[in-house]
Amino acid sequence: MGSRIGSEKIMREEGYLYFVGKDGFVWRVPMKHNKKGSKKKVGTQKVDKKKGYLYYVGDDGYVYQAKMKNA
Repeated sequence: MGSRIGSEKIMREEGYLYFVGKDGFVWRVPMKHNKKGSKKKVGTQKVDKKKGYLYYVGDDGYVYQAKMKNA
């Protein structure tokens, strides 16, 4: 679906959601059932975000970008 753009591998933990924030870094936030977690920046590599693309952390831990249909 998307193409891999990140070279840093993010080690994922159970009970957290991972996303690329507005600042271009990877963040993790606790899921609703994870009461002890807190929001934290986990990546050190900054992604230059472009308009019209969706950025996400894949199952393998790398950052991907995919072109949005209606952007």
